[in-house]
Amino acid sequence: MFFRISLYVSLIVFIFGLIFKVSQWFIRPVGISAEGFTSWGRFCAFVRGVIGVFFSARLFTLVKAFILDVILQWRILKEDWLRWVMHMLIYCGFMLLVLMHALGEIITASVFSYYYSTLNPFFFLRDLFGLMVILGIGIAVFRRYILKIPRFRSNKMDLYGVLLIALIIISGIVLEGMKITSYSDFTRMVEDYSFLEEEEDLTALESVWVKEFGLVSPNVSGPFDRDTVERGMENHEMNCMGCHSSPKWAFTGYVSAKIIGPVALFLDVAGVPGVLYYIHILACFIGLALIPFTKMFHIISTPISLLANSVMDKETSLPENIATRQVMELDACVHCGTCSRFCSAIMGYEAKDNPYILPSEKMVLLKDLSKGKKLGKEVLRAVQEGVYLCTNCDRCTVVCPAGINLKDLWMNVREGIIQEGEPEPLMLSPLSLARGLNREALPADEYLLPLDRARKALAGSFDLLNEPEKIISLPDGGSDYSPGPEIVDNTYSYCFECRNCTNVCPVVDNYENPQEVLGLLPHQIMRCLGLGLYQMASGPNMLWECVTCYQCQEHCPQQVKVADILYDLKNTAVRNMMDNS
Repeated sequence: MFFRISLYVSLIVFIFGLIFKVSQWFIRPVGISAEGFTSWGRFCAFVRGVIGVFFSARLFTLVKAFILDVILQWRILKEDWLRWVMHMLIYCGFMLLVLMHALGEIITASVFSYYYSTLNPFFFLRDLFGLMVILGIGIAVFRRYILKIPRFRSNKMDLYGVLLIALIIISGIVLEGMKITSYSDFTRMVEDYSFLEEEEDLTALESVWVKEFGLVSPNVSGPFDRDTVERGMENHEMNCMGCHSSPKWAFTGYVSAKIIGPVALFLDVAGVPGVLYYIHILACFIGLALIPFTKMFHIISTPISLLANSVMDKETSLPENIATRQVMELDACVHCGTCSRFCSAIMGYEAKDNPYILPSEKMVLLKDLSKGKKLGKEVLRAVQEGVYLCTNCDRCTVVCPAGINLKDLWMNVREGIIQEGEPEPLMLSPLSLARGLNREALPADEYLLPLDRARKALAGSFDLLNEPEKIISLPDGGSDYSPGPEIVDNTYSYCFECRNCTNVCPVVDNYENPQEVLGLLPHQIMRCLGLGLYQMASGPNMLWECVTCYQCQEHCPQQVKVADILYDLKNTAVRNMMDNS
């Protein structure tokens, strides 16, 4: 009764949890692409998309993806054969245990009319599937702590998932061993299912179970005479064989029984098998009920992600479906770290020690952001930096075993964070190229707004946009901060304003009225430094428009290191902004 009640409660929680999680795919927004879409509109678009796939040639692509990517896990095999073996052992073993054993009374019994958990082939297969999971976990521990996969970072959810699975499997094996040795279980089964009444028959059956089935009895012990064994086997065949195969087929449980044997009677009298039974059952059904609410949900969301991405593309898919897919992809991420291993921005992580530069760690925080969680200022800045340092090389998308289109996800989320986040100096660097290439997808004012905010933050109190007269007059006055150690030399003092640097600058040549756009021109910046107007020199847009072609420096007759000084000024401005934020 306890088993059935626990099972049905777990299934109800699982089903309602599954409905809730899937409904969130149509409700939660991710980035700017989801703006303006209603939940009902996204659901209708999903239905149209599914129907369109099933009545088109893309159905064959879907079937191919199901066989190669979902069933055979081809993406994982291409990346690492050992990881593929680990994943197949854990995934297949665990799922088969759930279907055949945990849901045996519902699924297996409906397919096989002769189903008993202690009858072959079910007896043997249960232990085989459990052993598969244990071997898979062993490989996972080996890869994580012995091979020490580079840039692989574990979080608490990863550990909880492994521990829960390990608890279920190990408690099941130990419980099976205790049941094999349990004298109280044997006595109960004899009373309930046998037709034996004579004491000699009962003793003979008990003797056979001690000799052949691992039972630990307080009454009989070997060696046994031939007549007793033969009589006991006859009684076993008549009363027990219909639902009991030899426990030796349950090889892991039988080994456990042999280990427990010396203390089996004590454990049996103390009621330990009953306690362990409840622990095992509760662990199994709690794990089942929590699947939609934990990392284990990826066993559902990841196959859906693989199938969806096999038939969707940015050009032809409905934008509502792309928005829904990106929410679903957050649930599909298994935090395996493959994207981080191949990330081309990894040097940024090594230099800055910001974990959110790693794609796998960004995904963890993006899940929180999509749920509306508020992040601290420092964490949000780190996430913003990590998202923006993405070079859009698309390596992460190519190697992702869950088929997540990470490049599109970064571009979408990055814009949302930029619009709402802190001023980001990286926006004024060459790393803004990817955003510039996608500016047509944004309203002009939205594209320029964060750029202006970053320029103002870097310029400090000298606001070029609101006080353009300072550009022309170059008023006297000091600075409220020094240029700092980033200004590596004072060659700017050699400048006599010949304007060679400005005349050869391709950025200046690009504008009809360059001073209006750039604020100060290269020769004016050198002059500001010579006059000690360091803050003014750190404010103009020229610093951030510079393409570092070094034409200015090469053509300077005074050997002023113009390009290097512009670099130093940018570093100074960023450092002061960070110190004051």
